[in-house]
Amino acid sequence: MTLLRPAALALLALAACDPLHTGFAPVEPAVRYRSAVPSGPDGAGSAATPPGRIRVMTWNLKFGAARVRFFFECRGTRTRLTGAEVKANLDAIAARIRAEAPDVVLLQEVDTGKSRRVAHVDEVQYLLDRSGLPFAAYASQWKADWVPSDGIGPVDSGNVVMSRWPILRATRHALPLQTDRWWLERYFYLKRNLLEVHLAVPGVKDLAVVATHAEAFSRDGTKRKHLEALKALMDRLAAGGALVIGGGDLNAIPPGSPACRAFPEDAGCTSSRFPPDDYCGEEPWLAPLQAAYRPDVPPAEFAARPGPWLTFTGDEHFPPNRKIDHLFTSGRWAGARVLQDAVMLSDHVPVVADLELP
Repeated sequence: MTLLRPAALALLALAACDPLHTGFAPVEPAVRYRSAVPSGPDGAGSAATPPGRIRVMTWNLKFGAARVRFFFECRGTRTRLTGAEVKANLDAIAARIRAEAPDVVLLQEVDTGKSRRVAHVDEVQYLLDRSGLPFAAYASQWKADWVPSDGIGPVDSGNVVMSRWPILRATRHALPLQTDRWWLERYFYLKRNLLEVHLAVPGVKDLAVVATHAEAFSRDGTKRKHLEALKALMDRLAAGGALVIGGGDLNAIPPGSPACRAFPEDAGCTSSRFPPDDYCGEEPWLAPLQAAYRPDVPPAEFAARPGPWLTFTGDEHFPPNRKIDHLFTSGRWAGARVLQDAVMLSDHVPVVADLELP
């Protein structure tokens, strides 16, 4: 009888169960957080009753790494941050959030205290305690007791919704997984999600927020499935009578974008672990969301003058060159802005929009 080698046994074990806890249920409760800093006499935020509009922000934070180049980026070498680096970067992010005074914030790429790459700082709690917002819900999209490559080790990173008002319900919905990766790579790869959060906003019957971070690197249609799932959940919530906000880092550019490939920071880059971004042919994928819901920037306005609305650059020496961060609503935006001067705080910059209340 031939004995299996330890490596083969390990692969069989991974195939049969989930020893490193990388998986999720199709639908499960999100993790709730509460600020440790009192923010009002009733603990419900600095404004118990909203004015005629509320401010919404979405921002991919690159796990508090700011412009530190990690191994998966062009010419990047780092695998982890020091605690001092993480806290300094998060302090700057929290200061910008306070300055904009949003009521609801959708965040992507936020790590918990499990992650070694952020020196085990619980970024959700750290930001909540410094943002002026008392409530948050968290849904992990990359979780493992140990990732055996590139010094990653333990990791827990995902999507967050922070709110001025209490959270009534918060649910994690699993999104389809990529099919164009080797099964062992899929085991350790990101499991993306929709984070559905219902807020107790005085005077509003049901304010529902759906936050997500869609797939970036698939070539098997997974990104399109994620965008379709976002719209489907927003449709269901809107049909139930909710005022709906949806968005996040969708990794999708709208029609009229100035470029769909060959971005300036990609020139001469051969060290990245992923191929240069190529969105060509994907521009129509946002059209169903744009048709059903109001985007932060009307399509005609974006096509006529896209520059102020671009939200991402992979190199801080170049200005933002694509819009992949978006907000949509079943209501009406009173105005929106992209904060491009925050380019040193992450590889994405925030989108801020004011929502008119019914």
